[in-house]
Amino acid sequence: MSFQFIKEVISPEDLVKAYPLPTRDVLRKQERDQQIKDVITGASDKFLVIIGPCSADNEDAVCDYISRLAKVQEKVEDKVILIPRIYTNKPRTTGEGYKGIVHQPDPEKEPDLQEGLIAMRKMHLRAIAETGLTAADEMLYPENWPYVEDILSYVAVGARSVEDQQHRLTISGMDVPAGMKNPTSGDFSVMLNSVVAAQAKHTFLYRTWEVNTSGNELAHTILRGAVNKHGQSLPNYHYEDLILLASMYQERDLKNPSVIVDANHANSNKKYKEQTRIVKEVLHSRRSSNDISKLVKGVMVESYIKGGSQKVSDHIYGKSITDPCLGWEDSEKLIYTIADSI
Repeated sequence: MSFQFIKEVISPEDLVKAYPLPTRDVLRKQERDQQIKDVITGASDKFLVIIGPCSADNEDAVCDYISRLAKVQEKVEDKVILIPRIYTNKPRTTGEGYKGIVHQPDPEKEPDLQEGLIAMRKMHLRAIAETGLTAADEMLYPENWPYVEDILSYVAVGARSVEDQQHRLTISGMDVPAGMKNPTSGDFSVMLNSVVAAQAKHTFLYRTWEVNTSGNELAHTILRGAVNKHGQSLPNYHYEDLILLASMYQERDLKNPSVIVDANHANSNKKYKEQTRIVKEVLHSRRSSNDISKLVKGVMVESYIKGGSQKVSDHIYGKSITDPCLGWEDSEKLIYTIADSI
């Protein structure tokens, strides 16, 4: 047979039991969840900034980074909610390369999914305990949701997953905001179809169970740019793109129309320093249009301690081993700029 079954990994129930979320942090998460939900529903006019490394490759560096975010959060809390990116799964276009800490707790060693699941949960728990900030992660593998459902405050579905039915249906059973990215084609209709599916009730097969979901009214869109048939990046964060999305939302019966603008990926053509300019343009568009102001609830920024990216073997502390990220100094300035502009 083509599958080689290596070992049965720890169950979600056993992992949560072994590494529980302390009561203090349960209460922190409940408070954070409500604050973030209020932004998506329009009950709060605060602005979401989902910010952090492209991939959470090193627990110490990631928690160091988030501790820095926590200090900034205290200074901007009246206007901005910072949601750290702790992305423990990394989608790979060709299937090659580092796939995230869930696959490889040590990027230079062979995959170990059992240890990866433990490392993923321990990193999230440590970040909450040390900073009080609950995080965002990408829902690359829908079946992994039970391992983190009690610790995540935000979920993103990537451009290559957003058309997949299992992702859409799984999101419909979540109770935290879930951003559905536009596909790599850039088709807004596909992205909005995924939101329609995620907000609806469903019955489907999940982890050997027949399940019912109630629908996730907090599902919304993320603009991350597109790629044309020649492999060229096409941004979709401009004023005209946001106006178009606002009008397409109005044509559909969707709850809580919202969009997050991803300042990296195809929007920046992975030129990570462009993220600052892109965010500033989005903020200008919000000031120029009431419709855009109501629709755009936040931005997503790839940021780490050191700017740029490196090879796995370079061992530079706090520097991305996947996509290049904005460095800390520029990131901190950007957060203050955002707060001053809201």
